[in-house]
Amino acid sequence: MAAHVQDVIMLLGDSLTQGGFDLNGFAAKLARAPVPQHHLALDMRMDVLNRGFSGYNTEWALPVFEQCFATKEEQKYAPKVRLLVIWFGANDAAPPPKAQYVPLERFRANLRTMLWTVSAPESARYSPDTRVVLMTPPPVSTGQRGRAQRAKEPPRENDREFETTRRYAEAVSEVGKTEGVPVVDLWGRLYEAAGRDEVGLEEFLTDGLHLNEKGYAIVFEELVKAIKENYPEYHYDNLKSVFP
Repeated sequence: MAAHVQDVIMLLGDSLTQGGFDLNGFAAKLARAPVPQHHLALDMRMDVLNRGFSGYNTEWALPVFEQCFATKEEQKYAPKVRLLVIWFGANDAAPPPKAQYVPLERFRANLRTMLWTVSAPESARYSPDTRVVLMTPPPVSTGQRGRAQRAKEPPRENDREFETTRRYAEAVSEVGKTEGVPVVDLWGRLYEAAGRDEVGLEEFLTDGLHLNEKGYAIVFEELVKAIKENYPEYHYDNLKSVFP
């Protein structure tokens, strides 16, 4: 069994998070982020732990999160989660009666439960050392998603809508503002990068929903920016190496 010698950045989310360790995905780029003054990567200073679950919404993720995040007693023997990145909404925004659909108010409540799980002193998993970043779902390209779904065997109906996902992205920002947690507005940033044109989003998406390398590059850039602005002690420039 490997000893716990490095603290952790935990990434919690759906398939967008899970794909973050694909070639040049945001998680892979984060783990290998250079530290110029020492020419060392982040993964020599802090582990990047990917807890992305394909197809999951916030409702299904809650019991899983309770198993992934150590209790107070377990935290004595586990690596410390210094930074928790929560990225949901892409599946919650599926149109009803899709099984993944979570009503907007319930989505907000689930995000708050995740935040309180690690931040409320009365929680069994309270961790005063853990800082949290929320990320909004990226925008979807309805046309590209429809084509991708129809190309499957058997063909499927379009299961995402541009405006619906926008409302879920806004909900993430609202929860972050209410709870005092920084939010990475990926919906807004990617929409701007696409020239505020839904068709232009196809440059950053593989199937109208999931991100390609260019899309993940923006995720990495925006997440690192948020860390530097809100938790500079966990920016890779400021972390010390565990071993000489």
